[in-house]
Amino acid sequence: MQKDALHILLADDDEDDRLFFKDAFDDIKVQTKVDFVHDGLQLMEHLNQPDVVLPDVLFLDLNMPKKTGKECLIEIKKTPHLRDLIIAIYSTSSSDEDIEDTFVQGANIYIKKPSDFNTLKKLINEVITLNWHYHTSGLNRDNFLLSLK
Repeated sequence: MQKDALHILLADDDEDDRLFFKDAFDDIKVQTKVDFVHDGLQLMEHLNQPDVVLPDVLFLDLNMPKKTGKECLIEIKKTPHLRDLIIAIYSTSSSDEDIEDTFVQGANIYIKKPSDFNTLKKLINEVITLNWHYHTSGLNRDNFLLSLK
């Protein structure tokens, strides 16, 4: 793996979703290294290891066992060495409450999990090629929820 590869971390308890996600990353043209954790507790243990290489983007599912994505998001934003992580909420939920809560809690973008592979590839490509400095400086609820036009 080249040094300039983007380091991606997906926190998701659904094995099918993890495989779908990995296949989509394998199919895009950007050099990436994709790692997985299976629940919120494992995510926080991983991120708090003393020698951890933090991901460039964390894709965070909301509905996970042991510790939910929302609980992880709150903990990450309260932890000094983690608070600047770019966090893409990656969830089947499209409830206004979940979108609003994660926006207020400091996530960078919200993605509803797509059901088809091509849409997933487009969404992933959009997220990893965003100019995050520009995107987060003008972050509002309208550009928080990612949808392809």
